[in-house]
Amino acid sequence: MKKLLRCTMLLPVLSLRSQLILFLLLSGTAALAQVPGKYDAIYSGVPLFDDRGKEVSAHGGSIVKEGNTYYLFGEAHIDGTNAFSGFNAYSSKDLYNWKFEGEALAVQSAGPLGPARVGERPKVMKSPQTGEYVMYMHVDALDYRDQYVGYATASNIAGPYTFHGPLLFDGRPIRKWDMGTFQDHDGAGYVLLHGGDIYRLADDFKHIASHVSQAFAHGFESPALFRDGDTYYFLGSNLTGWERNDNYYYSAKNLAGPWEKRGPIAPAGTLTWNSQVTFVLAVEGSRGTTYMFMGDRWSFPRQATAATYVWQPLTVTGGAISMPYYHAAWTIDTATALRGPASFPILNESKLDPAGSQTIDNLDDRVHYTSHWRQVAGLASHHVTSTRGAALSLRFVGTQAAMYGVATDDSGYACIELRDSTGKKVLTSVVDMYSQYTSPTIKFVTPLLPRDMYTLTMTAMGENWYWLNKRKERSGSKGYAVSFDKLIVR
Repeated sequence: MKKLLRCTMLLPVLSLRSQLILFLLLSGTAALAQVPGKYDAIYSGVPLFDDRGKEVSAHGGSIVKEGNTYYLFGEAHIDGTNAFSGFNAYSSKDLYNWKFEGEALAVQSAGPLGPARVGERPKVMKSPQTGEYVMYMHVDALDYRDQYVGYATASNIAGPYTFHGPLLFDGRPIRKWDMGTFQDHDGAGYVLLHGGDIYRLADDFKHIASHVSQAFAHGFESPALFRDGDTYYFLGSNLTGWERNDNYYYSAKNLAGPWEKRGPIAPAGTLTWNSQVTFVLAVEGSRGTTYMFMGDRWSFPRQATAATYVWQPLTVTGGAISMPYYHAAWTIDTATALRGPASFPILNESKLDPAGSQTIDNLDDRVHYTSHWRQVAGLASHHVTSTRGAALSLRFVGTQAAMYGVATDDSGYACIELRDSTGKKVLTSVVDMYSQYTSPTIKFVTPLLPRDMYTLTMTAMGENWYWLNKRKERSGSKGYAVSFDKLIVR
């Protein structure tokens, strides 16, 4: 049977049998001869490639530090379905470059985390009493009517984890949807739930000891919590399905409350920089602490190939938190916890700046368009097409490239391929151009690669981001447009 590649067209509807066949095919598909590279910054809203040259697949996740290593856990996905596909584990020393450690928890042969089930939002904590690593997750049916918090354990942080079933409180499962975790300064562990519930774990982290805070908000899903000094900050999102919204937060001096609603985390209307919170990582160093907001930029039905991550530094001042600016790229020294700007990409109106980066804009003669494209002025001058199969290509010499496009509410998916001077495929990815508001932004960044002449090709796929809610109402993009603003070459 012909193998499915990441830029092939999706089937409009996938039956259970088709989902299983697709999972087996994708599991056996090679990485398209992709070459791993290195990053020297944290990039948001773009595909990230691991040490194998494959996209990092760890949505709804969390990061745990063990020694001098950070471990990222998150949902594996396949396109076209939300069925459980396993939880992945990655490791990193710098939060930039991620090594694939393996499948921390695989799809079970049957049962609650078997085929055609839902497993979401894995969070890992280490029990101070037992030294065991415990993973918590949202377990459910595909129709989201069999929800509960489950748990699994492992002796090694990267797994494999053994699933044990529901986490019990007074002998019964906790039947709610989105969940998160928080470990306080004294080592005590807590499970956070949809609506604002907080449960304290027993010392072995395998069952609930007490109900610390009752739900206090309608919705308030994707809960995340962190502590700065004597203040707790509780983050969550509104109920809009896979669509993005303005996430907001509460604060309190005690986990039991009272909790005070404080407002949006990012400027109103930015939809939390087009993301949904999943976790807040405290990066503690010799010069202080930086809190990193971890958000998901969901992209149904291409949750595997086009969904990305929004990792941003949080500003904590005067008892309030915010993300006033969007950092497409930024750096952090994990030893000191000091953050700073990235050396690349460098935005400059000149064609060649002092640091040696070069800008190739959409009107440059080196950009070759096929089929129907049109040039658009406005917030950012760019070329755009809605024609399926329309493509552009350009060549550049360098070690890294960042492609800018203009995300709009009628945008769709584009397939990007990068080949070296021999014609070998180096990287390939699906890029989602959709945003509810017009946003000129980076859509694709290569890792640092060997200096060479590369050819970048972008093709409109004629697909877009959408979601059908339980009432079969559709949300998402209004069209299939893809755009090209410029390429900055290092």
